[in-house]
Amino acid sequence: MNVKNYDKIQNQILSEQKGDAKLLIHSCCAPCSSYCLEKVSPYFKVDVFYYNPNITSEEEYNKRLVEEINFVKKVYGNQISVISGNYNPKEFLQAVKGLENEIEGGKRCKICYLLRLEETAKMAKELGYDYFTTTLSVSPYKNATWLNEIGEELSIKYGVKYLYADFKKSGGYLKSIELSKEHGLYRQDYCGCEFSIRK
Repeated sequence: MNVKNYDKIQNQILSEQKGDAKLLIHSCCAPCSSYCLEKVSPYFKVDVFYYNPNITSEEEYNKRLVEEINFVKKVYGNQISVISGNYNPKEFLQAVKGLENEIEGGKRCKICYLLRLEETAKMAKELGYDYFTTTLSVSPYKNATWLNEIGEELSIKYGVKYLYADFKKSGGYLKSIELSKEHGLYRQDYCGCEFSIRK
């Protein structure tokens, strides 16, 4: 089986950029976006899209959103904006109905990836971005192959280029932990949905 090296593919795409293309990067939280933004911001005009209906606690959702906004403002000033999507956890629960007892990292998670990436692709199309991607692959618990396959399909569907990524590679995950400590970021030990809390 030929496994694609998405980190290598991304580095090739980055090397071809002149700094004027616009990238919308979906973010699940500030700790995950810390390293991802550091890596891509020298090559693109970047904005963050915070869209996470899988976070079933509104208090947790807002806590992560505020942390994202504060982090981006602190490190990037007005260079990067944070766009907040609609918060509707019922949308996530409806999408994964019947998969409540799936193992963590299974079919339920794949549908969650699709839900968040599709909204990012739609937003990128609507606002005129050249590329879209997600920070999710910085986590060792997220399936980078699924994420990139979904991104590729959505790129064709919406006519916006997908920036392939496996941000955890080349020390990316460890770097995100270092940056989180450096900036005192709130880190959580679950993705946000009520099912991951149980695990």
